[in-house]
Amino acid sequence: MTDKRVAIVTGAGRGIGRAIAIALAGQGAIPVVFDIDEANARQTAAEIEAMGGTSVGLAVNVADVASIERAVQVVADRFDRIDILVNNAGVLSTAWPDNITEAEWDRVIDINLKGAVFCTKYVMPHLLKNGFGRIINISSNAGRGGGISSGIAYSVSKAGILGLTRSMARKYARTGITVNAVAPGPTDSDIMKGYTDEELQAAKDAVPVGRLGTPEEIASAVAYLASDAAGFVTGATLDVNGGIYIG
Repeated sequence: MTDKRVAIVTGAGRGIGRAIAIALAGQGAIPVVFDIDEANARQTAAEIEAMGGTSVGLAVNVADVASIERAVQVVADRFDRIDILVNNAGVLSTAWPDNITEAEWDRVIDINLKGAVFCTKYVMPHLLKNGFGRIINISSNAGRGGGISSGIAYSVSKAGILGLTRSMARKYARTGITVNAVAPGPTDSDIMKGYTDEELQAAKDAVPVGRLGTPEEIASAVAYLASDAAGFVTGATLDVNGGIYIG
């Protein structure tokens, strides 16, 4: 049992997710790091604890619904509360309809979209019990306006995240739970390792401010949406993209 807010952050073993977990710890929350790589999850948690915070790292495969259900129950049993969910876990694919395989399509949709849906499903009862909750879904500029170098499955999955955000925001607007999205533009994070040199340069060239974003800039947007100050913000998509999409 704790009087601090407990925040589950998926895919937080590295990159943007790691930065989000650290930012939420800086606000006084207890971040629970979900990551398919247990060593990375534990490393992020250890970094937060070294900074004076409290954190836990768990091995969770968000493409596996049973794995999600078990992990959420572990968090609830340990802390007797869950207050914040950040659906960040994601994987890049650059395949298009002319060369994508069924296996690749399923892999991307399962991780990027299905994982967010079922994390929300199993966390939602705990938020309703609290009468308070913050859900922040990490989408992408590719879901807003179509990808430049990202492929079809990635763009579709990130557009689906925006639909999930809007639907859940309307459904739960009177419960004290807000649901919002952050749509990063090209960001200097591990997911960009899937780009070729040419694709990476094209992504940089497309950003009006002339550079890639940083994980910490994305994390700052998430931290705001998770805060009490954002209590009147729901169903919104916060674009953090250097001007690549304006609309």
